[in-house]
Amino acid sequence: MVKLNIILFLVLIAAALGVITSQHKARKLYIELQQQEDSAKQYEIEWGQLQLEQSTWAMHSRIEQIAERRLNMQVPDAARIQVVTP
Repeated sequence: MVKLNIILFLVLIAAALGVITSQHKARKLYIELQQQEDSAKQYEIEWGQLQLEQSTWAMHSRIEQIAERRLNMQVPDAARIQVVTP
């Protein structure tokens, strides 16, 4: 009877250690998941800011101003424009 109690006690200790280990791993994985979700949110915010910046840099009026100032380009007269149809 004493041997059975000792064996059952050791099994109980092993099961308790297993539960503790699995809970610890689950908590660590949950914390890592939260960190990854936070990183994903930050990347989405940064992606939106980059898209906004790209649209600002690619505005037609800005490109036209740079072409006029830096490259001394001008819009041709309407009489000099020819439309080619396919």
